[in-house]
Amino acid sequence: MSSQPHSTPADEVAGGLGVDTEGLSAAEAEQRLAEYGENDVVGEGTRSPVDIFITQFDSVLIWVLIAAAVLSLWSGHAIDAILITVIVVANGIFGFVQDYRAEQSLEALREMSAPTATVIRDGSEQEVEATQLVPGDVMLLSGGDVVPADARLLEANDLQVDEAALTGESEPVSKDAAAVAADTPLAERTSMLYRGTNVTRGRCRAVVTATGMETEVGAIATELATTAETETPLQRNLDTLGRRLGIGVLVLSALVVPILFWRGTSAVQAALTAVSLAVAAVPEGLPAVVTLTLAIGVRAMADENALVRRLPAVEALGAVDVICTDKTGTLTRGEMTVTRLWVNDSVVELDDEPEGDRIDRALRIGALCNDATADEGDPTERALVNAAEQAGIDVEQLRADTPRTDEVAFSSERKWMGTAHDDVGYVKGAPEVVLENADRVLTADGPEPLDEERREHISNQVAAFADDALRVLAVAYTDDPDTLDSGLVFVALVGMIDPPREEVAEAIAATKQAGIDVKMITGDNVRTAKAIGTDLGLGERVLAGRDIEEMDDATLEERVADVDVFARTSPQHKVRILRALQGRDHVVAMTGDGVNDAPALKNADVGVAMGVRGTDVAKQSSDMILLDDNYATIERAIERGRAIFDNIWKFVAYLLSANVAEVLLVFIASLYGYLILPAVQLLWINLLTDGLPALALGADPRSEDVMERPPRDPGEGIIGQQMLGLIGGTGLVTTVVMLGLMFWTLNGAASVTSYALTMVFTGFVLLEFGKLYAIRWLRETATFSNPWLAGAVGTSLLLQLAVLYTPLNRYFGTVPLDVGDWGILGAVFAICLPAYLAIAVGVKRL
Repeated sequence: MSSQPHSTPADEVAGGLGVDTEGLSAAEAEQRLAEYGENDVVGEGTRSPVDIFITQFDSVLIWVLIAAAVLSLWSGHAIDAILITVIVVANGIFGFVQDYRAEQSLEALREMSAPTATVIRDGSEQEVEATQLVPGDVMLLSGGDVVPADARLLEANDLQVDEAALTGESEPVSKDAAAVAADTPLAERTSMLYRGTNVTRGRCRAVVTATGMETEVGAIATELATTAETETPLQRNLDTLGRRLGIGVLVLSALVVPILFWRGTSAVQAALTAVSLAVAAVPEGLPAVVTLTLAIGVRAMADENALVRRLPAVEALGAVDVICTDKTGTLTRGEMTVTRLWVNDSVVELDDEPEGDRIDRALRIGALCNDATADEGDPTERALVNAAEQAGIDVEQLRADTPRTDEVAFSSERKWMGTAHDDVGYVKGAPEVVLENADRVLTADGPEPLDEERREHISNQVAAFADDALRVLAVAYTDDPDTLDSGLVFVALVGMIDPPREEVAEAIAATKQAGIDVKMITGDNVRTAKAIGTDLGLGERVLAGRDIEEMDDATLEERVADVDVFARTSPQHKVRILRALQGRDHVVAMTGDGVNDAPALKNADVGVAMGVRGTDVAKQSSDMILLDDNYATIERAIERGRAIFDNIWKFVAYLLSANVAEVLLVFIASLYGYLILPAVQLLWINLLTDGLPALALGADPRSEDVMERPPRDPGEGIIGQQMLGLIGGTGLVTTVVMLGLMFWTLNGAASVTSYALTMVFTGFVLLEFGKLYAIRWLRETATFSNPWLAGAVGTSLLLQLAVLYTPLNRYFGTVPLDVGDWGILGAVFAICLPAYLAIAVGVKRL
């Protein structure tokens, strides 16, 4: 078989595949299936549950916890090891449940693969599963079918195929069996059909030339398989935090353990101190709380038509500073609508319910010279039918009363369609072609000669419509239905548009106010793209695809920030635009729906696929799927992403401020020979007393100014100047006060007493609650706006009382406290709370 079937005559392609018009025999098909494999593209399926579960443990923090658990078990403290293991497993389960639900939802959205195909085998038509197709199978396809494999056309009758999923071409492409030049681009290979595209009209016979991974879709899947997943800013920040904490634990252990040995401490006691330092340094609850907070956001976003496939993408939305969005169906409704007519010297807006014989005739021509209905068929033809019906014309009755006797189908070369009806012929098509074939124009006084002045006037009107982002068709008639390509009477220009969604302009304004640059990427021509960009408030700085091709990567990187609209682009241009923006350190959200969009979606910081019209490959490559294909959903998702990051910031600051104090206290106390706050108490503080309030922080309501701030700089990391000042200041205050409390309660004892352990342990719990409100105030969160937080604090206090006054105290090494002891702790709290608030006031100025 030829390596370039598009440029090889159809009979030679079929002969090279060893097939004739009778198709393959069943035996030959079975043999080829064994040779070539099933017609399936690796990567189209969802991730397996095992893979989803394993990825939950791909975190440095998790591995530090596992190391601490092993060390605890080795030193004979099984309870500590069990608690750490429970935390690790619980975090994995939380993440697995959410990711698995997202994959199941995605499976429900799968629309691309054709389940069956009609082929000729053993000389007769048969229905077979699409996965069983083999090279050499002769397929029969008609309007509405999904092409299940790459194929060379043998015969075609009025065939049009929507190839937007593969090539990005917005209009259906006319196809025929004639060979094309060998160097013809993929989007212009009219002799070929490609897997995943859709037949919109006509019928054909084609021979399969490639299946599975050998198809054009398979080639893209191969590229995706070699593309690494892009980490979100949060993932990078948490991994960096985990590495630093791991190094810190090793450094502290390297300092403390030799000192303890020098002081005569046993190996077990030294190991226990090392475990305590590890547990104190690592915020055990952080992975679980981050996962749960993101999961809460995911559920809320699903209610707002945004399906998140990867949890960290929720937070990444909050760092996005550029959105690259498609036009059709995302910024617009995804359906053509006739809005304006030109008849002779009059421009008529259809919203005004116009009347008149010429207008009525124009709408009737559009409805009769047409193969669509109001609900099915080519989008442009459906728009003409809808316009006629909205004007009160019963199209079904009109067609019954005016039967078609002949027709000339539309083709990309001809650029017009004509129908014959007894004594009249109707034509619609490209204005320049219809104008060339016309010699008269319909006026209020009837047909009049179409002189050069009138031709120029009509051409100028076409340009004016295009400047308003309208797609323009011309309609005409002739009294000689046998001749449809000359002697026409020019009737009207019909202007139609895919109108913007009503909520999009406001959503774009909101994202721009939030400091996010919005760029439209479309296949429309420059004039139309510029008009739509201006109308939506994007701007009018346009760069065409042909200009992108002439630029090298460095030049494009210099220009990309100054462009509002990219016109006449291909999916390959998307990847270059994305790389240019990322080269300037932008965090980019990229939308897409086609197979060729998949590389851009996978490499974007946040890939956003269309749920309604998106291909399965695009959805599988994305981080988030818009269930309504609406740009406004992206804006709402970004707002929620920012609010979620605020909440993550609050509980990271909350947890780390406790960890800093714990590490300093354990480290300094160990230098004096005291093991204060053993691992089991530290786990209790970090998981239950800090964990519940931290989780409640994840449900904090969003601040009113969340979309008035500029995007955060992901390069700063989650731990910026404000957080460092906060955790350092509050951690130091807590350490100093707790050391004082420890020495006061020890009263000169040679080793740590249960009473001292209990006082320091309980004092830590109380001070954590005081820090909560200082941290929330710093992020401008109303004090009493979160009832879940009050419940979490109350529950944590009750749990703390349980380990003091129930038999649980023997596992924690605590003793009951009396009223006087609580008075001391109350005084400690009263000293620290004003100090925390003062630190927050100072930090806010950073």
